[in-house]
Amino acid sequence: MTDRNIGAEILDGLKEIKAHKKGELVLRTYSLSDPSPPKVIRLKLKLSQVAFAGLMGVSVRTLQDWEQGRREPQGPAIALLRIAEQYPKVFTQLH
Repeated sequence: MTDRNIGAEILDGLKEIKAHKKGELVLRTYSLSDPSPPKVIRLKLKLSQVAFAGLMGVSVRTLQDWEQGRREPQGPAIALLRIAEQYPKVFTQLH
């Protein structure tokens, strides 16, 4: 295990924040695209609603609400949909 100086890392981070606020430093940012609708992803994976809901950790009813536009996925569900769409092999290996 490597010895870390957490205090120095925190101070470095604070210096970066100050430099960014002064316009002296441009920080990296990332934009995540919205995943496709759940039904599109599910059909690409060739999964039933029961199987897809199980992998997503939601009830079949919730999945049906998403697919029929009565509700929108939120928070962690959106992240899982991104994974399912961008890395289908990894997603389908979950049990």
